Amino acid sequence: MKFNSGIAVAIVLSFAVVGLTACEKKGPAQKAGESIDNAAKKVGDKMEEAGDKVKDAVKK
Repeated sequence: MKFNSGIAVAIVLSFAVVGLTACEKKGPAQKAGESIDNAAKKVGDKMEEAGDKVKDAVKK
């Protein structure tokens, strides 16, 4: 059985096109996930600030 390079190239190109197309747009689930991540980071930052304030108050 001979290896047909034309078929191999076509297969690789089709995977590349599908992969690039999938990365173009953010779907609603990805946008929602990013919003949740941003909100969690903001909450974490505020909790860290509050912890620092408590620590400073205890030291005084």
